[in-house]
Amino acid sequence: MQHFDPRIPRIIDGWRSPRLGMEMPIVSYGHAGMPILLFPTAAADYLENERFFLVKAIEPLLLEGRVRLFSIDSINRHAWMDRHVPVPEKARRQALYSAYIEEEVVPYIRTHMRDPNARAITTGASFGAFHAANACFRRPDLFGGTIAMSGFYDLETGYLEGYTDDNTYYNNPLWYLRGLEGRNLELLRRDARIVIVTGQGAYEAPDASRRLAEVLGLKGIPHILDLWGHDVRHDWPSWRQMLPYHLGRMGV
Repeated sequence: MQHFDPRIPRIIDGWRSPRLGMEMPIVSYGHAGMPILLFPTAAADYLENERFFLVKAIEPLLLEGRVRLFSIDSINRHAWMDRHVPVPEKARRQALYSAYIEEEVVPYIRTHMRDPNARAITTGASFGAFHAANACFRRPDLFGGTIAMSGFYDLETGYLEGYTDDNTYYNNPLWYLRGLEGRNLELLRRDARIVIVTGQGAYEAPDASRRLAEVLGLKGIPHILDLWGHDVRHDWPSWRQMLPYHLGRMGV
């Protein structure tokens, strides 16, 4: 089944990540425009957003060459969502995943965009929103903003079990943002487009978005907190509306 217009170029690629020690696929859609790095939800794969028609939701932008989309795997099933892995090892694997994004995926995107300075916008829903926000806030020199949909941004509740180390601290946005200083803080203040959007209906957690927005506000980081209605559920139909809407608000 074709999940989007066949005129849109689609390239499946990948490599064995030296940092993760595993095969990591990547798929790109489109031919030009603003680069967007898209994360899957929960323990899903790099094609999930295609199967659930999120790619189709931004089809006009892809056809018109206004965005080029890159979608990658998560490793959640080997880290935060594997109950048999100790928390310190989960955190170590998360740190390696962040390094994979920053040191492998970003150069790949820049090569394919033919722009050594390209700063992609990150996006994703649910657990994908956590990764999208984390990537952007950790390295605003590599990423130009984020559209984080229906996410949570603090691993302390539900994942860390009271454990802390550098790997947890520097991959937990609600922790490291509070202490952020220097160039990264200035980039987030002056040259990043940040959208935190969520519904308030079934299975949503709008307070998680409110808490992130509060920290961003305390640090003087401009952002949009967009709370949709109590009829907006934690589900694909919501995200298929949110992503094109906020790309439009960004002027794409």
